[in-house]
Amino acid sequence: MSIVSTRDLTKVYKMGDTTIRAVDGLNLEIAKGELLAIVGPSGSGKTTLLHLLGCLDVPTSGTVSIDGMETGKLSSSALADIRREKVGFVFQEFNLLPILTAVENVELPLRYLKVKQPERRRRALEALDKVGLSDRPRNKPSQLSGGEQQRVAIARALVTEPALVLADEPTGELDTANTIRFMELVSDLNREFEQTIAIVTHDAMVAESTRRIVSIRDGRIESDEAVV
Repeated sequence: MSIVSTRDLTKVYKMGDTTIRAVDGLNLEIAKGELLAIVGPSGSGKTTLLHLLGCLDVPTSGTVSIDGMETGKLSSSALADIRREKVGFVFQEFNLLPILTAVENVELPLRYLKVKQPERRRRALEALDKVGLSDRPRNKPSQLSGGEQQRVAIARALVTEPALVLADEPTGELDTANTIRFMELVSDLNREFEQTIAIVTHDAMVAESTRRIVSIRDGRIESDEAVV
């Protein structure tokens, strides 16, 4: 079963008199429980693709379906619901609020979904436990290492139990040791909970730690291979 499906997906930008086809007729299927990397040189379209998959942007033409719903047919408010309910995001900069504790940061997506406080707290603590931070719920980001902040960001992405987790250069701010720990955690989450995860990365070590590598060039899929 495909969690994500694109058909002839195209995103065109205008820069003055220049037309840029950032994504150019791309067809991609991501099955439930996959762990894949999206790689390619700068300007290849991989981050634009990620934004289209996560409903952060809308296609010029073609379609994106997430968990059986074609996003092009949805209103802006319905797209916002998809982002909140179906997709979890992990960004390079972590985007944690410094005034909030770890558990309060993880609770944020549930606040937007109007989940009541006792249930929010229970689910946030459960998500922190999944990423190995059950002992740090009251620590603020400044009291956590870079690797621990990344784990909080992952817990926040998982707390809504999304169909798909999208990570955009998630190890860009991490050293090699924490990058290895990150990929071990991601692999464990993928294997134990069948969490579907797509990672945009420049890091060959990260890509080779997944099960599938989709290489993008000039907005098109150049290769799509299983990791041996």
